[in-house]
Order: sequence, then C-alpha cells, then structure tokens
Amino acid sequence: MKPGRIVALVIGCLCALLGFALLSAAVFLGWAYFTQNEDGHFTSPTQRYQSSANALVSERIDLFEEADLPQGFSTEDLGRVLLRVTSDPSNREIFVGIGPREAVEGYLSGVARSEVTEVEFNPFQPSYRQITGDRQPEAPSAQTFWSVSSTGAGTQEVQWDLQRGSWTAVVMNADGRPGVSVDIQAGARLDFLGPLALGVLLAAVVMLVVGIPLVVVGALGLGRHGPPQPHWPAPAGGTGAASAPTTPSTADTPAPSKPYPAHLRGDLDQPLSRWLWLVKWLLAIPHYVVLVFLGLGLFVTTVVAGFAILFTGRYPRGLFDFNVGVLRWLWRVQFYTYSALGTDRYPPFTLARTDYPADFDVEYPERLSRGLVLVKWWLLAIPHYLILAVLAGGWFGGWRFGVTSGDDGVPGQPWLFGSLLGVLILVAAIIILFTGRYPRPLFDFVMGINRWVYRVLAYVVLLRDEYPPFRFDQGPREPHEHTASSGPAPDDQPAAGHPQESTR
Repeated sequence: MKPGRIVALVIGCLCALLGFALLSAAVFLGWAYFTQNEDGHFTSPTQRYQSSANALVSERIDLFEEADLPQGFSTEDLGRVLLRVTSDPSNREIFVGIGPREAVEGYLSGVARSEVTEVEFNPFQPSYRQITGDRQPEAPSAQTFWSVSSTGAGTQEVQWDLQRGSWTAVVMNADGRPGVSVDIQAGARLDFLGPLALGVLLAAVVMLVVGIPLVVVGALGLGRHGPPQPHWPAPAGGTGAASAPTTPSTADTPAPSKPYPAHLRGDLDQPLSRWLWLVKWLLAIPHYVVLVFLGLGLFVTTVVAGFAILFTGRYPRGLFDFNVGVLRWLWRVQFYTYSALGTDRYPPFTLARTDYPADFDVEYPERLSRGLVLVKWWLLAIPHYLILAVLAGGWFGGWRFGVTSGDDGVPGQPWLFGSLLGVLILVAAIIILFTGRYPRPLFDFVMGINRWVYRVLAYVVLLRDEYPPFRFDQGPREPHEHTASSGPAPDDQPAAGHPQESTR
C-alpha cells in the first residue's frame, strides 16, 4: 500500500467521521429548534408539589457570565423560562416569582422553606431540602426586587428572559402563610438553538468537503493496483499446483444453478490449535483498528459510487476494487476469528488477493441499474435482513457497511447465542478445545451462512444488481468450483479445487 494513499484515507475518514457526527448534531438541534411546541416552549409535565413550609424555592440558578457567552451572543439570544403554577384549592391566591438569589435569600432569611433539589418524572418524585425557620414573611408581592412575578387565584404564569447572574424561583401563598400545594409546569424556549444548529451545520459541511474527497482519493489509489492472481493450495496428494477441475457427467449430476457473481472461499485447515481460539480476539485487535477506518471508507465510497451509478450507470473501477478489497479483508479476519474459526494462520494486512485460506471476490459489472441503486440496499433486501437476523443475527445485525460491532465495540464478532451462527461457532470451539479438529459437516454449514451474508453484502453495497439467492451453498468453495477428486476431501486436508480466476 502506498503511504500517501493510506494517510489520505485515514485523515479523510477522521474528517468524514467528525463531519457525519456534526451533521447529526445539526439535524437534532434544528429539529429541536423548529419543533418547540405551540406556545414556543419545551414543557415538562404538570405535577403536584407540596410543602408545609412558607415557600417552595428552586436551587440556585447560575447563568452565563460575560466571558462565558460565545462570540456574538448576548443574553437576549439565549431564550426564556416559563413557569405555570395552579393553586390547590383553585380559589386560593398564590404568588410565583423569579428574583436575584441574594435578594431572595435576604427576604426569606429565618423563614421555613422547602428547596427543590431533584425531580424524577418516571415515576414522579421530587426531592426537597428543608430549611427551618419561624419567621412569618411579608407578602411576597410587596417586594420590589422580583424580575418577573404574578399573584392571584387559579393559574398564574410568568415568562422570564434568561439573564446573567444567580437567580431563584419562588412559589408561595399570596399572604405568605405556610402550607403550599400547587401544580407546576416548567418550560423553556431556547432561542440559541437555531444559530447553534446553523454553526454546527457549517462545520459539518467543511469537514465533509475536506474528508470525502480525501477518502475517495485514498480509496482510488489503494484500489487502482488491482488484485494479483491468487495461488490456491494444492489438493490432497497433489503435486504442488492446483489440479484441473473435473466436470461431472451431466447424466450423473444435475446441472448446477447459475453461480452468483460474488465468490466466497474458505479452506479449512486441519488440525487446529486447541487453545488459540481463546485469544484470537486479542491477536486480531490490529485488524480491528484498521477495519474501523476501512469500514468508514467503505461507507463513504459506497455513497459516492451510488451517485456515480445514478448518473452514469457505472461503478468507478477504483472504488469497486477498494470496496471489494475491504470486504475481502473483513472476511479473512472473520474466517480467522469468530465467524468461522477455519484457520490458525494470521490474516495478511492487504486489500489484494493472496494465497490465504479465505478469499472473497466480486465480478466487476460493466453496467448497473440506475433505478435499483435507490431501493435495493434498504427495501429490496429486507427479506434477506429478516432471515439473516436469525442465521447470523449479531454478526449481520451489527455490521455497518463492512464493519460489525458488538456491545464491546470490537468489530467483526457474532454475539454468542444471539444467532444460529454464534451457537454453531461456540459448539465448534468446544469441539476444537477437546479434539483439535473441526467437524467437516459443521464447518460446511457455517460456510453456507457466511456465503449467504457476503452475497447480501455485495448486493447492498451496490457491487452487483443480481438479487442474492435464498439458499445455503455449503462447503469451502462455490458450487461451480468442482473438486478434482470424486470423493469428499478428508478432514485433515483443505477441500481441493481449481484456481478461481481473478475478475480484474
């Protein structure tokens, strides 16, 4: 791999990842700004607050100092707070107000009050800090320090524009006597969400404008060299070169179905280490790190290729080779680790085809449907998603354009007991632990599930238009790759086959 292309890909992936994160944040902030309810506020549920003291007060509310405000913002840009308070009983006159913290503390000095310290809404449960006192306060409405206030029976409402300083909200009986029982609804309108969403959107656009071209340049450079011819292992008893295929007689063997243009290979190595599978998750960490960047690159290049197909009907060749190479790399790591456990040979760090026991390749399409690119990856593939959620649930349910992730953030692992594939791999691992051998029928079935998954992957990342078949093609090779021997390959040898020609 060329260092310059790798650097471009890594920097582009980081910029694109930050850009997508900022874009998501901008969408959320914009949605929050435009969907504030009919009276322009986010509001809490109306809940009952009660106290045997003379007043209900909020905790200290500290708002921005001058230095804390972003450049170009003032307190008028921040928004406002809403308090809607209903007395119980409804004919009792109540007072609600917001005032400077120091002035409120002076007014309520020596007065029993309940300070609301925390509120849980599911279920509703307010927490109070009780402050003792025996002084009867003057009527709160007679005080002149309130920033906003309202007094009367029934429902009282105040709207207060956010201002710098320390503030306290107070609810009392209008005459200041003890025993406060009210229903309170709090709300806020955050005017700064709109400008903030716009600023975050501009930052996202900058990151994407920088990141996406770098990803494409890096991918084109890494994919342009084209894959070398693979060198398959020789069959049992061979001379060191792969034997020519033996074509069965049509009288004895039914005609094979048309091969799908995505080809998955995985030759079982026997015997296997009894203990190595216990630490393969650790040994594969370097690959996981690389696959994080390659997976993000695959996502970006798939989107770019989708637009290219939409307007030209062709998949850019360099991007095609890169994306197939990423899936190939992923399959080699998964064949080594916990999607197959088929070999103890460490996977190579390359997008190209090698003589590694696992390989993946897709035939390059000269033309692709412009219309299918809009629907096949999310709509037409839904039946396969439902089936593979059962067959390879954790594996397939967690993948995102070529990189999978479990709860631990490690890519490429099935969740044990979360799918049929996970259960089969666990059974195979236990058998290997005690015998050092992998039952061939079990391995063939595991390969059938993985082959189904990778055909769907090739379809949904737009590499082919042919709809994936609903069938298990079990075994280490594709059905059209006939073995040289007439009988089944022994368990201690890889399945024989002829070289699969490179499609590029």
